[in-house]
Amino acid sequence: KKIVGGENATAGSWPWQVSIHHKILRVNFCGGSLINKDWVLSAAHCFQDYSASVIVMYFGRWRQWGSNPYEISRTASRIIIHANYDNPKFDNDIALVKLSSSVTFSDYIRPVCLAAAGSKFAAGTESWVTGWGRLQSEGQSANILQEVIIPIVSHKDCNKAYGGGITNNMICAGLLNEGGKSSCQGDSGGPVVSRNGSLWIQSGIVSFGAKRCDDPKYPSVFVRVSQFQFWIDSIIGGNSPGFVGFNNNGFRSSLSLLLFSISLIFFIHFTFSIYLSS
Repeated sequence: KKIVGGENATAGSWPWQVSIHHKILRVNFCGGSLINKDWVLSAAHCFQDYSASVIVMYFGRWRQWGSNPYEISRTASRIIIHANYDNPKFDNDIALVKLSSSVTFSDYIRPVCLAAAGSKFAAGTESWVTGWGRLQSEGQSANILQEVIIPIVSHKDCNKAYGGGITNNMICAGLLNEGGKSSCQGDSGGPVVSRNGSLWIQSGIVSFGAKRCDDPKYPSVFVRVSQFQFWIDSIIGGNSPGFVGFNNNGFRSSLSLLLFSISLIFFIHFTFSIYLSS
């Protein structure tokens, strides 16, 4: 998929974004996210027809044509597709790619945090999708990395839109009944992230959507990263990625409690001041 209705990203603003190419075809066919110095997270369907020997990945890339002064590349030494990946239903559409050698982090190349098991992304949660996919359903792919912000759509509404088939391993986002903003062909495997304070946490992996990327009836569907913490750790072993819990309902509750506490302190202070002055 590619980003529809987005805008050019600033160089270095998404330092975990990976551009995945075919060595011979020399074209970006999928995205991915850097999760530690040796591994990239992506979608299983990206690698159904390709072996590790033909994969090259670019880090710190901003544009597909022209110079990228902070870019480095790595080939793939292994591709691990989830054993229960279901094609064509896209369940468990997740893959890990091991780099041929470690990358060194910089301001332009840095791993993303992953949503820990049990994380909750309520409907309406702001989610950023990035990639070099098509700018419109029948259009050309982007040169400059694109970004778009779309809200999470509830599991119930997403499942209804697709007439079933949305599993607990999936998470959806988009502008239902409005459209115009979504991922599109070429964005597959790329990250979907939400902000929690100073941290960016990856909630999803671009998986599938409607035939027309801007169709208002269908949200984009992503792999729900939090469902795969134990699978990811079982593959990677040491140097586990940074898993962080995300619960925006809990965040709201904590914020409400904080505001209530502050109000109570001011009320007690104000009441006590009146008592002393009387």
